[in-house]
Amino acid sequence: MCGIWALFGSDECLSVQCLSAMKIAHRGPDAFRFENVNGFTNCCFGFHRLAVVDQLYGMQPIRVKKFPYLWLCYNGEIYNFKQLQKQFGFEYQTLVDGEVILHLYNRGGIEQTASMLDGVFAFILLDTANRKVFLARDTYGVRPLFKVLTDDGFLGVCSEAKGLINLKHSMSLCPKVEPFLPGHYEVLDLKPSGKVASVELVKFHSYKDEPLHAACDTVEPLPSGFDLETVKSNIRILFENAVRKRLMAHRRIGCLLSGGLDSSLVAAVLLKLMKEININYPLQTFAIGMENSPDLLAARKVAAHIGSEHHEVIFNSEEGIQAIEEVIFSLETYDITTVRASIGMYLVSKYIRKKTDSVVIFSGEGSDELTQGYIYFHKAPSPEEAAEESERLLKELYLFDVLRADRTTAAHGLELRVPFLDHRFTTYYLSLPAELRIPKNGIEKYLLRQSFEDSNLLPKEILWRPKEAFSDGIASVKKSWFSILQDYIDQQVDDLLLEKAAEKYPFNPPKTKESYYYRQIFEKHYSGQSNWLPHYWMPRWVKATDPSARTLKHYKSATQE
Repeated sequence: MCGIWALFGSDECLSVQCLSAMKIAHRGPDAFRFENVNGFTNCCFGFHRLAVVDQLYGMQPIRVKKFPYLWLCYNGEIYNFKQLQKQFGFEYQTLVDGEVILHLYNRGGIEQTASMLDGVFAFILLDTANRKVFLARDTYGVRPLFKVLTDDGFLGVCSEAKGLINLKHSMSLCPKVEPFLPGHYEVLDLKPSGKVASVELVKFHSYKDEPLHAACDTVEPLPSGFDLETVKSNIRILFENAVRKRLMAHRRIGCLLSGGLDSSLVAAVLLKLMKEININYPLQTFAIGMENSPDLLAARKVAAHIGSEHHEVIFNSEEGIQAIEEVIFSLETYDITTVRASIGMYLVSKYIRKKTDSVVIFSGEGSDELTQGYIYFHKAPSPEEAAEESERLLKELYLFDVLRADRTTAAHGLELRVPFLDHRFTTYYLSLPAELRIPKNGIEKYLLRQSFEDSNLLPKEILWRPKEAFSDGIASVKKSWFSILQDYIDQQVDDLLLEKAAEKYPFNPPKTKESYYYRQIFEKHYSGQSNWLPHYWMPRWVKATDPSARTLKHYKSATQE
């Protein structure tokens, strides 16, 4: 996990512009480099490093003797860099996994490069020999990337939008800073002046398609067919493989553990594999909640079962409320459920950074979208519509859960790993018949639970624990976190302000005092950028006025039984 930043064709002095690069210093607390491009005095790279692999030669932009005309700034992890080296006979100059991008590009161009990478990434690749700039981002947008391109060809690229909003430019109107689309690459021509012109934006991978890199995967070919035992076995094999490949690190590995199904499965498989490869330190797991919250109690049970070194972070409502503004600043969004869920994750990340030496953090993001884990999936009109909704959620992950997970951990210099979003695992799961993937017997994620039922990885009551939204599970059952937030905010926002909210904020107008409060803070830091959030996250097929699972009838009946 790092912070990348680059400018092409700046009219303003670069020493002034580079102050913007410091806005993302939290993403790489170990080192910083600012480098001009030879022959293009108004082009430069900025890089904040979190050293996870190759402590000696891991600084960026990466340049190697073999390709002196290539410059690479990237954020991410490429899990198959050794397999690609073996398959194509690449000779690496460093131990940095991202170096493979240079070799792939030299061998087969940008399309093959992006398609062959098994991992999470956002990168800027400059080819001065052919005067091209390439941008690319992984399938689910696990690693963030933003860009701004003015009418006269000045390009700014950054891991977070906050590194671009204050750039100096010659336009009379402010140019649009926007997220770079996941699963795409862009080709831009670099002019002698250092300015650029966009040539094409290409979607290189759709999450339902078998990825090109599957051909050189370490997993043996899986048995085909949809009989239940075969499917369950394939799910176990692919999930275990997803966790195994993510063990690549020279820094200590830890795991977030809410006690829900997803994080518990990740933690259990992770610890099992760490023992298998003789990692000689205990796995640290981290849970956060208010005193006696459901998450804390469930996580305690899981940690005792798997034998991790467990840490509990207990916070009170005052600490949570005090963190709201810095959380919204880190997130760059005003989405209601994202802000709520981010507060706990932000505080636990802060604890990990200050009190432990774990840096590479595993988490369960992506499972709810992939395996139909949200409570409202019980109300899906048909298995086909449930499958469509699952795909829509995956497509929008970069705006919601993946955004939350990246920014809250990156704010404290931690690197996130999310095995549920592994390409092979997600492609296989989405290839299964729609009726296999829906909730059954009143239980969501039924197939995933079933697949691990006989593994003894988790206690039965955890394996079959009903869905609890992270922002709700961290508080007590009597009073949920969203109720605590709303009670506080009710005193902060006047009724009259809410009545006139649509006039003040015509795009995504706030409908509640809580959403108004978040929007006010967002506008304070990112005025006029409300389009970064196309719409609020809300459940479907139910008459919901609030995104919390605890407001849904299905949840109430489940907790009242």
